[in-house]
Amino acid sequence: MRHVTTTIIASGIAIAAAFAQTVQAAEKFILDPTHASVLFGVSHLGFSINYGRFNTVEGAFTLDKEAPEKSSVVVTIDAASLDTSHEKRDEHLRGADFFDVAKYPNLVYKSTSVKLTGEKTAVVTGELSLHGVTKPVPLNVTLLSTGPHPRDATKTVAGFSARGTLKRSDFGMAYGTPLVGDEVEIIISLEAIKQP
Repeated sequence: MRHVTTTIIASGIAIAAAFAQTVQAAEKFILDPTHASVLFGVSHLGFSINYGRFNTVEGAFTLDKEAPEKSSVVVTIDAASLDTSHEKRDEHLRGADFFDVAKYPNLVYKSTSVKLTGEKTAVVTGELSLHGVTKPVPLNVTLLSTGPHPRDATKTVAGFSARGTLKRSDFGMAYGTPLVGDEVEIIISLEAIKQP
């Protein structure tokens, strides 16, 4: 009986140790809002690409170094923080013809899968909730760097860039097409700080 009990205890310790290693392998990071850029570009009359950005972004991600495909990300964007460097246009974009920020104040992106394409690259697919519609949007993501912060070695930082496209009409924002492009280019660059 003692042997059986000892075996059960030993097995329990082994399982707990394995679980602890798994938990440690998945590291949580919080986005640094002062080093987060979320840009979008849209064709204007076919003559130029007009770019804008969202100034208020928050979120977190879990980075699993042992199994990167198990990593995940959640990002929330304040729709009213959009900025195209043109006040009158920004007011129009915030209105009912486009983002309708009074009714839909946030954009939310939640990853559903991560597929590695290289040592530091992956396709991250997530559900984007925008303008009352939720649809999958894939992003080509590159890990730029991860390691101790050069000015504060107590902090571990990870940096990513990402690119993708979506059709705004898929999210119920078809106003102005085709003069204003339907396809929207997405350009993202983010830094995040590892949590204790």
